Order: sequence, then structure tokens, then C-alpha cells
Amino acid sequence: MTAGFYCSPDPAAGIEQNPFCALQKELTAGLQRYWQSASQILENSGIRLVRPTPEAFSLERNFFSALFLYSYFRCGIAPERRMFYAAVNQCLRGMVTGCDNLLDDEYKPTLETDLPPGASRFRSVLDIMVSERVLFELLLSHLERSQVSVRAVRQALRNSLHALTRSGAQEASEEGGFHGRRLPPQEVLSAVHHYKTGLLFQCPWAVPGAIESPLPENAASVNEALYRIGIGCQILDDMVDLARDVRTRRHNFVASMIEWGETPAKQRMLADLAGSGGREALSRAFSHIMWEANETAMGYLKDGLRRLLHASHRAFVDPAAAFIAARIGADRLLIPGERGRS
Repeated sequence: MTAGFYCSPDPAAGIEQNPFCALQKELTAGLQRYWQSASQILENSGIRLVRPTPEAFSLERNFFSALFLYSYFRCGIAPERRMFYAAVNQCLRGMVTGCDNLLDDEYKPTLETDLPPGASRFRSVLDIMVSERVLFELLLSHLERSQVSVRAVRQALRNSLHALTRSGAQEASEEGGFHGRRLPPQEVLSAVHHYKTGLLFQCPWAVPGAIESPLPENAASVNEALYRIGIGCQILDDMVDLARDVRTRRHNFVASMIEWGETPAKQRMLADLAGSGGREALSRAFSHIMWEANETAMGYLKDGLRRLLHASHRAFVDPAAAFIAARIGADRLLIPGERGRS
């Protein structure tokens, strides 16, 4: 799975030689800081936090967090502050995941607790509440230990909220489904996915944007790279969520490709299969569309990764893009031999 993402046996090898090995150590330190703060906050609350397993800190489980951490390295931010921002990002991740769980009526854990497995809604609410309080704790601690001003910390708190509300407002607009005809595919990218995921992938720079003064010169280009990675990921998500998004009348890049590029008969087939079939049936019926959407997604992903990674690390572009597609599950929807067939 993680071919190309390995730790060198040479203890002297640094981030310049093997970025993912060094960054995984920093990522683990940041995640542990988040977990330890959450544990202290929940102490005597009546809810016990379960100690995370080693897998919870793995690169596989935290690949996007590692990319965000890499973006700080690319901008020359010192290791100690990178670890602090990794903990901050886990707070944002907990809030986003908790909100997604509630909106999608599912549960993907941020914190493992002794709450009953069936209490998925409250577990999501708890993840949001605890993550928000850990964020306050982290920023207060940073204020006490560094030269950062109270004004900068207040701005960081505002930035972190605003970074999430843009995506949240877009999600809210679709909560009851949209009305009328679907937007054309490019409008889905510019008017929906721009907010839903493109800007969301720039959230890791919300707090550094207030604390790092001045911002590194290449911060804007790094943020553009993260934006493009986010758009690519959302197109892959749309491939996986096609049936659900058609049933619930949510904007979906793949559905728009079908509505604006296929015959009325094919459009009716989309609605029928979304209602009675599943991912496999849709993949077979619209295999050429799936391939086309995948090529668009991989174009965004690889372009973003090339922009993000230093020239000496660009051998990781293809393995990283392939890992992301496999992690989302979009690669399993592509039927061999159907590429380009209409």
C-alpha cells in the first residue's frame, strides 16, 4: 500500500533525504499531544478515553495530516511549531469528522471512549466538543510559552472557525437537497467543491496564518497545491458517493457529467440505478464516465502533489496519488478494459 513511503534504516537520514520518516515522528508527537490534552480534559467527566493503539498514529491513518505537516516543512517552519500545528490540525479534523458524522448519520471516530458503540450521535458531539476545547488549551499553552500576542491567538481562534464555516455553509445549502437541474460539471467544481473541499484543505494554514508573522513567501503557492489536492479528493469522493448523492439530490461532479453529457435515456438510467442498484451497477453502466472522472481527479491530485513536494521528493507523486485513490475507494470502481469506451 505505502510503496515509496518508508523510514530509512539510517538514523542520520534527515527530512531532506526521507521526508515521510521524519514527518511521521513529528506527526506522532502532535497526535499524542492532542490525545494527552483530550485525556486531561475528560478526566473526572464520567467518560473514559481509551488509549489509542499504535495504528492510530500510522502514516496510513493520517496521510492527509502528514501532507499538511509537509506543507509547513516546505515553508521553512521549525519542527517544534510543526508539531504544535499537527496537534491543532487534529482538533480541526475532530470537528470536521464529527460534523460529517452527524450530517451523514454514521460514525468515524476521532476519540475512542468507553461510551456504548450505539451512541454514535453523542460520540460525534463529544468529538466536536473535546476537539474545540483541546484547541483552546493548545493556543493558551502556546501563548504562555512563546512570544505570540494575545491578539494573534484571538485571530487564530477566529481563523480556525471561519476556515470551517465556509465548507459548513455549503454543506448546509444542500442539506435538504437542491432544486432544479444539476449544475454543469465545471460549475460544480467552482461553485460547490471550491468551498466544500478545496478551501477545507487550506484549513491547516488558518492558525499559522495568524501566528506566523510574516507568513513564508511560498505559503500562497503551498496553499494552492493543497487546494488542488482537495478538489481531486472530492471528485474521487463523488465517484464513490454517486448513488447516495443522486438519491439525496446533492451536487456531484460525476452526476453532472452524466446529466450534461449523456442522453435522456442514460439520465433516466442514472436515477433508476441510484434508487435500486449500487456502486457496482453504476460503475458498469457508466464505466467510461467513471474513467473520465478518475482522470480529472488524478490530474488535480498529481498537479497539487507536484506543486507541494520539493523537486527532490517528486518520486512520491504517483505513489501518493494512488494511495489516496485507494484510501477513498474510487480505484475499485474502475472496470479494466472500459477506459475511453462510450
